[in-house]
Amino acid sequence: MDNVEVPNKAVVVIISANAEWRALREILPDVNEQPSPYGAWFETDISGHRPVFLHGGWGKIAAAGSTQYAIDRWVPQMLVNLGTCGGFRDQIDRDEIILVEKTIVYDIIEQMGDPNDVIAHYSTDIDLSWLKEPYPQKIRRTLLVSGDRDLLAEQVAELGQRYGAVAGDWESGAIAFVARRNHIRTLILRGVTDLVGPTGGEAYGNLTLFETKTLKIMHRLVDALPLWLNAAGIKRSS
Repeated sequence: MDNVEVPNKAVVVIISANAEWRALREILPDVNEQPSPYGAWFETDISGHRPVFLHGGWGKIAAAGSTQYAIDRWVPQMLVNLGTCGGFRDQIDRDEIILVEKTIVYDIIEQMGDPNDVIAHYSTDIDLSWLKEPYPQKIRRTLLVSGDRDLLAEQVAELGQRYGAVAGDWESGAIAFVARRNHIRTLILRGVTDLVGPTGGEAYGNLTLFETKTLKIMHRLVDALPLWLNAAGIKRSS
């Protein structure tokens, strides 16, 4: 852990993917970045709130490690994860924002015991009872499947049928799992940048498309963040 003493913070916002962090830094350019074992972090004012933003890193390993790091270092009242996800074609639209109420880590292969038990162990129901409607932003409240891979075209139909999923990402399952075991209130909001179906993904082999859509999604999420913090009862710092 870094040797710099940092007081407890009300909110830590974890940003996972590199493209998401680059978009965030384009949105919030005038900040003083500090290093961590996982990625840069900074604190800044947003409409009277002063959340810590941490680049947690992509994939389940970095997501789990950086989530525990954030909890241990800043002891937040609340963790927020803002980012992107891939949608299932014909099940969700591009640019929709998902308020995640459950995560399922789907890419575990268990061949000695019951694979359903293993999937259930790493599935996390996120307590959103504190969050009352109307929500600050137009969202779809649903579950998200997470795996250390981009969505496979041939697997989309199965994930939809088996879990009722309409979108997937890489990190939210790990973030939610660790946060729940630390009894930390958690808010995960992810926007759909691109769609994947039986014939493939529209962003696969087209990184520019993903990056362009990521910037658009991150703008919307960062703009709405103070409203979500107000809805969570987080007091402004000024």
